[in-house]
Formats: sequence, structure tokens, C-alpha cells
Amino acid sequence: MRLLVAGRHMSRSPTVARLLASQASPPASGQPPPSPSSPSSPPSPPTTFAPVNAALAKEIEDKFAALDPTFRNTKEAFKSKSNLDLIRALVVLKMCAIKPLVQHNQAILATMRRILGKNLFKKALKNSFYGHFVAGETTEEVGHTIERLKRFGVKSILDYSVESDLSHDEAEQKTNATSSMEAEVSPPAIVDTGVVDSATVDLTHERYSAHKDFADRRVNVHAARTYIYEGEKACDVNRDVFCESIDAVAKASGGEGFAAIKITALGRPALLLRLSESIAQTHNFFKNFGVKIDKDITEQWFETVDFDRDGLVDFHGWDQLLEDNQKLGQMFKVLNIKTGKLEPLIQNLTPQEEQEFTNMIQRTVEVAEYGIARGIRLMVDAEQTYFQPAISRMAVAMMKKYNKDRGNIFNTYQAYLRNALDDMECDMQKARREGWHFGAKLVRGAYMDQERARAAAIGYEDPINENYEATGRQYERCLTRIADELARRGRGNVSVMIASHNEDTVRFATKLMRDRGIAPSERIMCFAQLYGMCDQVSFSLGQAGYSVYKYLPYGPVEDVLPYLSRRALENGSVLEKAKVERGMLSSELRRRISNGQFSYKP
Repeated sequence: MRLLVAGRHMSRSPTVARLLASQASPPASGQPPPSPSSPSSPPSPPTTFAPVNAALAKEIEDKFAALDPTFRNTKEAFKSKSNLDLIRALVVLKMCAIKPLVQHNQAILATMRRILGKNLFKKALKNSFYGHFVAGETTEEVGHTIERLKRFGVKSILDYSVESDLSHDEAEQKTNATSSMEAEVSPPAIVDTGVVDSATVDLTHERYSAHKDFADRRVNVHAARTYIYEGEKACDVNRDVFCESIDAVAKASGGEGFAAIKITALGRPALLLRLSESIAQTHNFFKNFGVKIDKDITEQWFETVDFDRDGLVDFHGWDQLLEDNQKLGQMFKVLNIKTGKLEPLIQNLTPQEEQEFTNMIQRTVEVAEYGIARGIRLMVDAEQTYFQPAISRMAVAMMKKYNKDRGNIFNTYQAYLRNALDDMECDMQKARREGWHFGAKLVRGAYMDQERARAAAIGYEDPINENYEATGRQYERCLTRIADELARRGRGNVSVMIASHNEDTVRFATKLMRDRGIAPSERIMCFAQLYGMCDQVSFSLGQAGYSVYKYLPYGPVEDVLPYLSRRALENGSVLEKAKVERGMLSSELRRRISNGQFSYKP
């Protein structure tokens, strides 16, 4: 496709094509934007797969040989657990398999609290569900858990898991009350260009708008925490909690750990909807951009969207927003072909809404710089697809700013999304072009049921892969592509956190590391699982010498009840995996008893 400017043909590459390669969200249809070459194909063959030196080559073979690829060595998997821990885990996982208990867990917990009273209720939970899934009430308590895991080769990522215990009606009420904004992504600004039809604009608007039927974003989401916006002061509190978690990790790890944040905890989610829509509408604009326009106007517009003056189209310029605190209403502009004027895409922003966006950016930057100053790397969690375009752009902007010397910021990619590989490819190309470290956390995804229900209700294409197997294949393709990028760019430029409970995925990753000459001690590819889940994978990796982390939830007993409820629901939904883990726990308990280890303590 070509752009006609003042009667002369001008190729879309590298300008428009670079724009398409620099943005991670697909157009509203769910399909990736067109580009001169397929984004999911490596730009060139990798250069070499050899280890850095002979010592690392030996380490690769030794560590791979030490790992039990079946993950069924119960002695190694549960070495960190006492006999009482094994019994507790068996009881908890068995209870998670009883559907009535899982389905009515919140009512049961409330009844227990009322009957037992605060102190007995707290003690009962600490000896059951809380003790199994939560690392402690305070950072001091968590410190003991961190030290214990460290002795068995497992590092820690802290997650303060206190959640607002709101009813469904309360969550809906709060969300609906804060979803209404004066700011809007103006349809005429796109439609009047003559480039995009009104039906496409309207469907995109609906996809990135708040809908009352989905106001409680916790519904059908068991594997991820949801923050309900309760005002700017609550966001300040969340920022402070993230910083406290960073302090705890820094103290326990000596400045070598990770922390995770959610952008929806740091600002008003309705702003993310507007930003995500503006990105999606921009894709619509460029996908069809091929018209005759005045040269001077065109050059003015291209200068406007080349924020860093490098000759490439940035359009959204998130890094400049981080640096210069630029006004949101001035950032997004499209060229109206009919009038020949640049028009704001986001219109009617009030001073309060501008300030709220500034606050969200400032909090995010403060947390990032707080962590980096203490040697702690930050992972920006992925969220629902209608927020994700804006979240990803913020994460990429932070990577550009803070990943000059090493991977301080990691963006999260959800392999269950059809466009995950294309999104990741665009960001990797941007990182290579601009010379910063590309950091990725790769997950399967946590919002499948909700995403599918919302897509069906509103009428846009289901963004999720067709089945579990397709997601597994996509996850492996993403890992392979990251390994290719490492071979192309060299050590120190690419790294990935493989956050997966899937044993096949972990086996694939460890084999990929061996085949590509990546040593565990280089920490280019690390692994992560949740505390209280998938121990047979985490501790097998740790004992073999791989870099592996546990997500450690912490917080006061009664304040983490919503988290415990989600863990019960998640374990109840993966019965086959829980059954395997229960079988391994039983086997290890029998082995110890048969060997006379009646009071085994790690």
C-alpha cells in the first residue's frame, strides 16, 4: 500500500510501517495490522546458538541432567515441607475438590468467622488455607518464608494480596460511578477523515467502553487480582504498598528480586479505556490510510507524531509523556482530510481528568524508580484486553526509559490471546531499533471466560485462542521467538520470565535453553509459579539449579479472604492437576513414614 502526497507516491515504509511495528494492540477486529512482512516471523535467521564459554556449556549439560523432566521426584519436590505441611496441603487440596465447598466458600468462611470469633477463626485459617496459599501477614513474617525457600533454590516475588471485600453490587456501583467521563474519543475525528467507516469506528468504541453487565471485573476471574477504583487516595495507598513490597524483596534478596504491579491499582481504569480506544482507532486510521493530501499539512502532522525526532512515527509518544508530563489532550491527533487540520482524538478532557492521568503516570514512575534504586526489577502485569493496549504502551515506554543497562522493567504477554506473538514481535523490533533491553513475562492468561462472554455480548471477535492446545503452541512459539531474538542481539539485551504451571511448557523451555546454549545462571530465562501451587515444578527446578521464583502473597488473615476464595476456585477448576499433586503429596508422606521420618522438618 502506498500514500499519495501532493501528486507524488511515497512508500508507507519505513514511516507508517514503523508505526505499525511500534504499537502492540491489534485493530478492533482482532487482526494484526498489515505490515511489509509478517510480524510473527523472525526478521532474519539467528546468528549462533553456542554457549558463551566452556564453563557455561558444562553448566547447561549438568543442570539439564540434574532435572527430573517428569517432575515426579517427590523427595526433591517437597523437601521444603515438614510432615505437617504435607498433611495440610493434602487436606486443603482435597477440600478444593469438593464442589459445594468451593462454590460456597465465601459464605462458609463468613459463617466460620461468626461462630469461631476472630482469634479462633484466624488460627483455623493459618493452619489450613491461609497457611498453604499465603506466606505471612507482614513483611517480617514473609521474610522467614523467603529465607526458607531460598535454602532450596527458590527465589521470591512478593504480592500484597489484600483485596477490597466488596459485594457484587458494591463493585458494580463503584465502577459505574467512576466510568463516566467528560473525555471521549471523538468519532468525527476519525470518520471525518474519510479514511475509516463509521461502523468500524462504532464497534471499536463499544469494545473499549465500560458496559454495565461487566462492571464487576472480578466475575469469572479466579487466577488474577482485580482492583476496583475507589478514588485517588486509594491509588496512593496502592503505590505505597508496592514500594513496601519492594523493600521487603530487596532486604531478603540482596537486591536481586522482582516485584509485580497492576496499572489499574495506580489510576482510574476509565482513563485506560479511553487511551486503549485511541490506540485502536489509530490502527483503524492507518490500516486504510492512502489518500491524496497536501504536502505541507502532511509534513506538519508527521512532525507532530515524531516525538523523539528520529524520523520514525511514534504517534503516541509515551516516553515523552513520562519525561515531560505532556498533556494527554495534546498527544493524540489525526489529520482531517476534509478540513486539512490536525484534530484531537481525545476531546473534552476536564482539568480533573488531566490531573488523574498525570497522577497515574507519576505513581507508576515512582514505583519503577523506587524499585530500580534498590536493585529490584518490576513486572507490569497484563489485564483485560480492553485495558491492555494502554497498559502495554506504558510498559514499553518504561522499558525504553529504564532498560538501557539491564532489564529493569518487564511487560507481560498473555499467550492465550490470538495476537500475543504479533504484539511481542512489535515490541521486540522497537527494542532492537532503539537499543534497549527487552524484558517479557510470559503467561497463559487469566481472563478467558470473562473475555469470551464480553466479546459475544458486545459483538466483536473473540480475542482468545480456540482451545487449550492452541495456547500451549502459541506459548512455545513466543519462547522460541525470544530465543531467536537473543541469538540475534546477544546477551544482556533480552530476558523472559516463564510464568507457567504447565509441566509440558516448562519441559519445552528447559530443552530450549539447552538447545540454544542458555545457562540457568545467566538468568536470561527464569521460571515462576504461585506459592502453594505446582511445588513439584518449582522445587525440582530450584534443586537442579535453574532460576525459579515463587509469587508470595501476604497480608492480614481476614483481609486476604478474597484472595483465598480465588485460590480455592482456581484449584477446584483444575481438578486433574490438583489430583496429580495430591497423589504426589500422599506418596511423599508414605515414603517418609516408611523410612522412619515421623517428624521430618526442613
